[in-house]
Parts: sequence; C-alpha cells; structure tokens
Amino acid sequence: MKFSKKMMAAATVATLLALAGCGGGEKKAAPAQDQKVTLKMAIHLPASHPLPKAMEQLKTKVAAKSNNTVEIQIYPAGQLFTDKNMNDALMTGGIDLCLNTVGRWASVVPAMDVFDVPFLFPSYEKVDAAIDGGLGEKLGAELLKKGVRPLIWADYGFVEFGNNTKEIKSPADFKGLKIRGYSKYSAETIKALGASSVTLGAAEVYMAIQRGTIDGQTSGAPAMRDRKMYEVHKYLTVTNHATPEFLVAMNDKSYNKLSDNQKKALNEAAAEVNKSIRDNAKAEDLKALEDLKAKGMIIYQVPDNELKAWQDATKPVWDLFIKENGKVGQELIDICTKK
Repeated sequence: MKFSKKMMAAATVATLLALAGCGGGEKKAAPAQDQKVTLKMAIHLPASHPLPKAMEQLKTKVAAKSNNTVEIQIYPAGQLFTDKNMNDALMTGGIDLCLNTVGRWASVVPAMDVFDVPFLFPSYEKVDAAIDGGLGEKLGAELLKKGVRPLIWADYGFVEFGNNTKEIKSPADFKGLKIRGYSKYSAETIKALGASSVTLGAAEVYMAIQRGTIDGQTSGAPAMRDRKMYEVHKYLTVTNHATPEFLVAMNDKSYNKLSDNQKKALNEAAAEVNKSIRDNAKAEDLKALEDLKAKGMIIYQVPDNELKAWQDATKPVWDLFIKENGKVGQELIDICTKK
C-alpha cells in the first residue's frame, strides 16, 4: 500500500510538471487583435490627378502595414464633399480624412495662406525645406488645437494662369480680365495684377469659362489637364507664382480611436507616400505642361529676367499677409525665405 501511494504521488507530480510544460498552468493571454476600422476620405480633385493616385498608394500601404485592419475608402472628384465644405465635414466627424488645398484651411488657421503669398518660393526644393524647417510644425500645432491632425503636406506643384481671351505675357495684360481665384490670397494676387477676381469651387470653373462668366483661372497644370480645361482654355502663362500645398488631414478623434499599431501603420505609410509625392511633383508639372501643349494650348513661360516685374506688382500681397497675421506672419515669411 505504501508503494502504491508513492507511485500515485509521483504520477501526480509528473502530471503537474507535464501540464506546466505544455502550458497547463497559468496561461498567458494572446495579444488582442486590432478591431477593423474603416476611414472615409474625401477629395475634390479628379481620380486621374497625381495626388488622388498617391492616396491610393496610401490606402494600399496602410492596409498592408496594419494587417488589413485599417481600410481607407476614397471618394474623389467631389463625390462626398466639395473643396469648399469638406473641411467642415472633417471637423464635425462627417468624414475621417480629406485631401484639400491649404488655402481652404485658412478660415480655420489664417496663417495657412502663406503658401499663396506670390513668388515666395523660388523652387520645389525651397517649399519642402520650409515645411521641414518649421513651417509644417507651426501650422500643424495650430490645426491640432482645432481637432485636425496633419498627416501629409502634399506637394501640389506650382500654379499658373490659364485663360481663353488673350496671351498673357506681363502684368499689364491682366487688365479687364475676370480670373477665378481658389483662396483669399490667390484672389489678392489676381487683383494686384490688375484683373477682377471671382471665387468659385473647383467643380464650377469649367462651366463658368465655357459660358463666359469668367475668362480664366489660376491652377496647377496637372489639374488643368485632368479637368480638361484645354477644351475651354487657349492660353497658359507659366509663372510658378504660388504653391498651394495640399494637406492630408485627419479628424483627431478618428485618429485617437486607432490602436497604437494602427497609428504606427498610418504614420509610416503617410511618411512613405509624402516622400513619393515630393519626388514626383516637378516631373508631374512638366509632363502636364507638355500634355496641355499637345492638346493645343499656347504656353508662355515667363523668363527669369522678367519675373521682377511680376514680383513688384504682387509685393502688396506680401505686405497684406504680414499685416493681417502680425508677428506670426513675419515668422512664417522668414522661415520660407531662409537661405
């Protein structure tokens, strides 16, 4: 009997040890699986434009990096909201993400208009240097106070002047024209050059030119091409006078609902797409100009030795920006012009 009890005790110990070795003791909880999240993104640019194409890359990269737990649903060409009302929709939670020009954010943070101060940036590289050199940080901090989180400062490229009335070679040629401006300082630039400014949503421009309501617009060459403006425009003047950076913004509450892993996936994907956009901005502009020329538009490139006349004519817009934005305005101008 004693032998039997010893055997039973040994068997019990062996069983316990075996169970412990196989995980039969206290089990560690498996890592929780991130809940799937669907994010809606509104864009007013047509799907064929380089920036919405870049957002498709963002969608793919975020899905891969988050193990398919974050899905971005993209609605281009104003399907959900226009450029005029999508920012309000983002701030109220009607959408999670949007891609819109910084000029449309100026009603929330007035200093966002700095990108539309004419002839502030002499090159594509200068734009990115300013954003990385403090401009993006300062403006982003102000947006966060409003519940808006910047994800990508997306290079749109430079804007030009297109019209259907006459070839514009100097500021004097603007007299009597009605030109669409896309933001406050875009409109101020048009007025400084001697034309009348008309503010319209992007989707309204084609019909307005076709009907003769306006004579032309200021916009990027890729957008003119993708919106088929060559059908209603005859002339294009390449000034590279402003760079209305686009912003991929996110409702901060939507962002904070993501898990840490999902936030990491989104931030990494955004950084990769941002680099891709920057690398391609200049090439996209040049290709669009060639495409517009092939479509029959008459293109005039303002020579470098004639730019001073344009800069002098639009200098009052610089002064207005500093006057309206005070110390902050001057700080931003200094960042942008820093050598």
